[in-house]
Amino acid sequence: MSAEAQWLLLLLLGFQVKHLAGDYLLQTPFMLSGKGRYGHPGGLVHAGIHGALSFGLLALTGVGAGVLAGLALAETVLHYHLDWAKERWLRRQALTTADPRFWLALGLDQFLHHLTYLGMAALVVVTLT
Repeated sequence: MSAEAQWLLLLLLGFQVKHLAGDYLLQTPFMLSGKGRYGHPGGLVHAGIHGALSFGLLALTGVGAGVLAGLALAETVLHYHLDWAKERWLRRQALTTADPRFWLALGLDQFLHHLTYLGMAALVVVTLT
């Protein structure tokens, strides 16, 4: 396996670990309770944690400061809006964990977050090659 392929796999692994930390290990009830209300500090803090973790991970890649800041900010904004939209839909539909549509929404949310990481990794590769 080439060094570039190994590096890319490590970056994608880093995004997976970052996501685990941001969405599960570091998320508090305050953050969870605010995700469905636009502008609530809980959802903003949660998205900010994701952006900060991505900033730290991306800083290890050696991309320029503009790309680094742009990607971290873009992920923060995108993460916030994906979570907000999911929570708003779940609340409007009054879905609970007993409803299969709840799990569909959660799965779609997670898929879109991970798709974001694939896009970010692709932009890093394009920038560095």
